[in-house]
Amino acid sequence: MQSYSQTVSPPTRFWETFADRLRRFFTQHPFFIRLRHWEYWPFGVVYFPIFLYWLWLSLKARSFFFFSAANPSIESGGLLGESKWDILRRIPEDFRPKTLFFRKDTPEETLLEDAFHQKFAFPLIAKPDVGERGWRVEKLENREQLSQYVQTTPGDFLLQEYVDEPLELGVFYYRMPGEPGGIVSSIVQKEFLTIRGNGRNCVEELIQQNERAILQLPALREKYVDILHQILPAGETLTLVSIGNHSRGTKFLNANHLITPELTRLFDRISQPVDGFYFGRYDLRCRSVADLYAGKTIRILELNGAGAEPAHIYHPGSSIREAYRVLFHHWRVLYDISRANHRRGVPYMRLPEAVRLWKRIRALKS
Repeated sequence: MQSYSQTVSPPTRFWETFADRLRRFFTQHPFFIRLRHWEYWPFGVVYFPIFLYWLWLSLKARSFFFFSAANPSIESGGLLGESKWDILRRIPEDFRPKTLFFRKDTPEETLLEDAFHQKFAFPLIAKPDVGERGWRVEKLENREQLSQYVQTTPGDFLLQEYVDEPLELGVFYYRMPGEPGGIVSSIVQKEFLTIRGNGRNCVEELIQQNERAILQLPALREKYVDILHQILPAGETLTLVSIGNHSRGTKFLNANHLITPELTRLFDRISQPVDGFYFGRYDLRCRSVADLYAGKTIRILELNGAGAEPAHIYHPGSSIREAYRVLFHHWRVLYDISRANHRRGVPYMRLPEAVRLWKRIRALKS
């Protein structure tokens, strides 16, 4: 019996190979992956309709910076340039991880001494005090990585104990000024970028089989240069990125089914002591859903204000139409809260303040 390779003519094999390469190009090239999934589209493209709505709300409020009144205790209301440390230290101590704030020019020995007194241990999380979308958030495994981070950080930064709890969530909460209770309007569950071994393919090949990992390929090749060609045993998993940020490959899953009256009351209890906070998203880790409902083992990593998104909209396969419905609703709520606070005497940010803030942020990233 003739083999398949003997019966197929060279031209046929050529076209089959060409078709396979073409298929892989259209399915694995980063451009086409992003094109097929709106969650990867550029921020300016997705948010253009929201920009138009912001203009309309600004005209109604007679201020382009109406959002700054949403959270009076947070700079710019938490849309841009706010201090993570200033916000985090307002959260009840029982719910926040051990965190230290350092100025950019802090000597490394002073930093290590402070960390020693707080009984910090590696790994640690380092993050800029001012930054968004996972910019310069790093998991540090040893003193060498810490030293490199300190030497290269462009501004003030935080060191935070690594919270090694399996469940990471983003819980969006808002409350009208003067009201005793608020609303939990969105919960997103974060699934870290992970590959699973099959005993045949090396780490780099497994990365190239994962769409989300392909989009992180340059950074992953640099990070895992020493093990790229190792075969991952069957069933063994490797977490490629342990930072729960969408721009770093984390999958955002709709977990709104977790919203209950009891959970809302818990976040009322957490939020009310945070003076001047009415609108934003808690990013947290905890051990289980049961612990979440019980208010146990919860560690709030960050609290984001007016610039926060109800991130469940990025659930894979969700429609952009539904995302706009949710975003427009939350911007309307942001407007209503800001107007209510303004009537209570909270001023809107003025143009000179906004210009100074913008220049300060640009200087940090230049």
